[in-house]
Amino acid sequence: MHQKKGIVYLALFLAMVFWALSFVWIKQAYLSYGPLTTVFFRLIIATVLMVAYGWISNNLLVIEKKDYRSFLLLAFFEPFLYFIGESFGLKYISSTMGAIIISTIPLFSPLAASRFHGEKLSLRTFLGIILSFAGVAIVVFDDSVNFIISPLGIALEFLAVFAAISYTVVLKDLSVRYNATTIITWQNLIGIFFFFPFWLVFESKSLVSTPFDLQAFFAIAELALFASCFAFILYAYSLKRLGMNSANIFINIIPVLTALFAWYLLNEPLTIRKLAGIAVVISGLFIAQVKMKKFIARLVSIQQDGGR
Repeated sequence: MHQKKGIVYLALFLAMVFWALSFVWIKQAYLSYGPLTTVFFRLIIATVLMVAYGWISNNLLVIEKKDYRSFLLLAFFEPFLYFIGESFGLKYISSTMGAIIISTIPLFSPLAASRFHGEKLSLRTFLGIILSFAGVAIVVFDDSVNFIISPLGIALEFLAVFAAISYTVVLKDLSVRYNATTIITWQNLIGIFFFFPFWLVFESKSLVSTPFDLQAFFAIAELALFASCFAFILYAYSLKRLGMNSANIFINIIPVLTALFAWYLLNEPLTIRKLAGIAVVISGLFIAQVKMKKFIARLVSIQQDGGR
């Protein structure tokens, strides 16, 4: 039983790793291509990969007519609405402010989980959420931080928060009837059609005049494979087994992992403040996920076995 739950947590952690790395890949892609072009071709590549995998593994199911609306809502919330809110919101506010707003997802998720799925929020989970959110704040703040306060930018980032929570609500229901391969394949495919008219109007002409950049295109391919395929499959697998509250709190580890990857891959400084924030986030995750009575009992048992 503990081994199976360990696999679930490992899957969820890997999903957060891929989404954290996506910030590095997006930065590389944006050097040559616009946000809509990046997302549009990311979804096309991801859909081709998922259809190929689904056909080979025979895991790709046909959507039942009664679920058409749910799949449309799923793709509308994410990737479409989430990427619109997050990508364009960061044009008006700092990345630090954006990271803080996005990290409020676990704070609002319990309301949706209670309303739509009847999940109860325990005091232990609530304290873990608050502590991990505080850790995120420590990681993303620094002494010289300057916020660009824009009501439009803040509204767009909270639109992304709303989209992420709504996506999780719809995904939780669909994950009971469909496997992760089917859900992610159709989600990406429908997302292409949501983005196509916007890309056609705003960025298709600039793409024609932009020289091909292999490094930027490779970054888009990495986004497609790891962030739009593997991460969503792993997240859907974990959500089905843990529930919204337990799964979504792991979102707070994304800024932490991003800080580590930025330090290792982009040579951004990793300060004592950031290390302290990372420790606080991990503490919050630990408190939220581990049942203390069982954990203490296990420690006592290990100590007793070691003393024999």
